[in-house]
Amino acid sequence: MAHRPIVGVLSACVWLAACDPFHTELGTDDVVRREATEVVPAPSAPSALRVATWNIKFAGGRIDFFWDCFGDRVLMERSEVETNLAALAAAIDQLDVDVLFVQELDLNSKRTDHLDQLQWLLDHTDLSHGVYGSGWRADYVPSDGLGAIDNGSAILSRFPIEDPARIPLALRSDQSAIERYFYLRRHILTANVRLGPDRTLAVANLHTSAYGTDGTKLSQIERFHELLTEWDAAGIEFLAGGDLNTLPPGTVQQRDFPDTVCEDEEFIADDYTLEADWATPLYRDFAAAIPLADYQADNAAHFTHTVDGRGFWNRKLDYLFTNLSFDTTRSQTHLDMARGGIETMPLSDHAPVSAVLELGP
Repeated sequence: MAHRPIVGVLSACVWLAACDPFHTELGTDDVVRREATEVVPAPSAPSALRVATWNIKFAGGRIDFFWDCFGDRVLMERSEVETNLAALAAAIDQLDVDVLFVQELDLNSKRTDHLDQLQWLLDHTDLSHGVYGSGWRADYVPSDGLGAIDNGSAILSRFPIEDPARIPLALRSDQSAIERYFYLRRHILTANVRLGPDRTLAVANLHTSAYGTDGTKLSQIERFHELLTEWDAAGIEFLAGGDLNTLPPGTVQQRDFPDTVCEDEEFIADDYTLEADWATPLYRDFAAAIPLADYQADNAAHFTHTVDGRGFWNRKLDYLFTNLSFDTTRSQTHLDMARGGIETMPLSDHAPVSAVLELGP
């Protein structure tokens, strides 16, 4: 880590809990609301919604960043960001969704030339309403040239969105105080989607910790399950999902993925052997867009992630759940042109998962 005098001062400051000089701390109200410059009227009285989740990798596409361990890039040119966003927007319009969960969206980050990606996507897709929760914010990160960062999760919708909030999740305990100060603040982004005068749908977007050796990810998934259980017991209809960074039960390969080339332990996350049943309660208690039996019958058809864009999708990390029901005959994992008409490999290190949520009466 560079800038040792700054780090030394910050270390003392953090240890004493006396200041937050770079504004990294986040609370329940650290959310942003946006609307498209030209709002498209929402459909009336829908009986079903087309929904999706997608980790868009801050419009980084397949640039070889240092944390992927394939290259040394840190910052992007504005032209690169806008070109990648345009491709993402075209894919989102092709998905033709009513509600979209997004992970890894930049709002005001040096690495993406400070472009407000939430506003950009609202202005360039048919989704007019959006909310955003910061998951990693700092006025300045004194490491690797990152500088200012504001990255998090978003919910985009054709319908108005109300009552956004972020539910803070457990922080990693296997880091020093200075690392933890500048590190990501994982959360669940929640809101209510206004479907009509008398009906709302609760939504929850989760992006768990990708790294860590202390069980933090498990506690985050357990808190997610706890929230959905609370909503279900209260009779609240919900759609939930996101990038859980863990594998479904019945996954054949759980370690030694061919795209893992990192030697830096800070970026190694390819061993899921202890996580084989972490998602089981979610599958047990709620309906999944991709039924577990379908996934277990053919893991590869539902993979959503790979680090190496020159390779192939090799594990499923992305999910959608509800206490209503999905038309599972119309659920898709959009791996390539052959599956759903969208060539997603060049756009992100994750593929989107889409489904039709049946609302009923």
